[in-house]
Amino acid sequence: MWKWLVVPFFVIGGALHFILPDAYIAMMPSWLPAHAALVAISGVAEIAGGLGLILPATRRLAAWGLIALLVAVFPANVNVAVHHLPLAGHDIPAWALWARLPLQAALVAWVYRFTLPSRS
Repeated sequence: MWKWLVVPFFVIGGALHFILPDAYIAMMPSWLPAHAALVAISGVAEIAGGLGLILPATRRLAAWGLIALLVAVFPANVNVAVHHLPLAGHDIPAWALWARLPLQAALVAWVYRFTLPSRS
């Protein structure tokens, strides 16, 4: 059941890296190199991870990959909050930018469920 909420969340999120790359590039901390390449790589990883959750044979590996990705992109989310950057060209209240940070932990917990042995 959860799978069919998580899969589109990550597949669509990954596709947006290619549809709106400038929005993701704008989030990147200045100390990271090759912003466009990192956005493309993270988009592919997000799509692959989301699709990987579908099949039992790839589910656990995909979940661990998504967890690693969520940890890897956390600095970009911190960068947005610290510098109060607009998201996709929209000015977001500072409190909302900071509130997004704990949501990363919730996403990790959500995906972690897929690393556990199936009960079915």
